[in-house]
Amino acid sequence: MEVAVFTVNPFAENCYVCHDQGEAALIDPGTSTPAERDRVVQYLERNGLTLKYHLLTHAHLDHILDCAFFVEHYDCPYLMHEADRPLIDQAPQQAMLFGLSIVPPPPPGGYLEEGDTLTVGRYTWRVLHCPGHSPGSICFYDEANGWVIVGDVLFKGSIGRTDLWMGSYEQLIRSIQEKLLPLPDETIVYPGHGPATTIAEERRTNPFLQS
Repeated sequence: MEVAVFTVNPFAENCYVCHDQGEAALIDPGTSTPAERDRVVQYLERNGLTLKYHLLTHAHLDHILDCAFFVEHYDCPYLMHEADRPLIDQAPQQAMLFGLSIVPPPPPGGYLEEGDTLTVGRYTWRVLHCPGHSPGSICFYDEANGWVIVGDVLFKGSIGRTDLWMGSYEQLIRSIQEKLLPLPDETIVYPGHGPATTIAEERRTNPFLQS
């Protein structure tokens, strides 16, 4: 499984393209300029990839800026957790708060829940529901390849903010402790912002997880 990272938009959000055997999943399409968008499109085309999944870890503005484009361009509806649907419905209002504009995403093509599975090429991912940063935050765990894409749940040395709509610090810490920290130490953590880390490193050094 190849994991390509595209750091995009004014918020330095990590958009991911994961692929194997010609099948790809696009995660958190936060591209905000034609140049950023073209980098992702060209990567998919250069590698001869078919977009099987279009996924959101959560529906905050910086993770959905180009959602509508990729739905239309690839005829590939996105999947998300239903608890974040109000954030999709309020996408223009989210953008106004930051002086930005957005083409409103269409309704999702379906919803993902805890324990659902997705297959990309030879590999199966498990969906982990990790609310706290947003009510519908989900992570994608690839056990065979030893990594998890976590959105804004966990960062290298930090955690997601909880002062946004329906955020909860207690719930976020519980999500991390119950869903992410039990993963094997060597599991690579791919966050929504910043560099990758590992479960072992965050368990050992993350100041929010030491109590």
